[in-house]
Amino acid sequence: MDNTDTYNTIEIPSLEAIFKDKGSKFLAYAFPVSSEEDVNFHLQDLKEKHRKARHWCYAWRIGAENPKFRANDDGEPNNSAGQPIYGQLLSYDLTNTLVVVVRYFGGTKLGVGGLINAYKTAANLTLQGAKIEQKTIDCFFDLKFDYKDMNKVMRLVKGKNIKIEKQSMNLDCNYTISVRKNDADQIKRAFEELRCVKITEV
Repeated sequence: MDNTDTYNTIEIPSLEAIFKDKGSKFLAYAFPVSSEEDVNFHLQDLKEKHRKARHWCYAWRIGAENPKFRANDDGEPNNSAGQPIYGQLLSYDLTNTLVVVVRYFGGTKLGVGGLINAYKTAANLTLQGAKIEQKTIDCFFDLKFDYKDMNKVMRLVKGKNIKIEKQSMNLDCNYTISVRKNDADQIKRAFEELRCVKITEV
């Protein structure tokens, strides 16, 4: 089976996961996100909840195709926090996901190796408990046709199990449909062959 039109993300925020090492506490959280605004909202929320923490390190990955990403050490030594967290996002093959690890300093320095292990382990623990789901990358099309051709169009919609996202009935019929990326060319051709439908990609 061709899985090139699917991606993995988390469905709901994960439960807090805790990792401790030499008195330091690392609290890890994972959130579904679709924009940098979402990322900033969750970061600010955690900073409010954990005002006495020393660091709020994080990594995110957004986008089903050619995803953007960022890893932030938030004052920890270079690549000792953000990158290990980001590595866990890659390990679970997740996108549209933010992982934040909040550190309360326990008075004993862990060294770069200790930090890498702590941030990696905390991120892994929260993702272990997350509800991961596979979603499809979808293409969207607008259909325009006359009322008299409704039956032909609906036969194809039902036969191909196509999802109607939006519909409006005025002088003619307008549907917005979504189909899996892998099926998009075949579906587009099928509607074009009806000849009574004008189909355009959104």
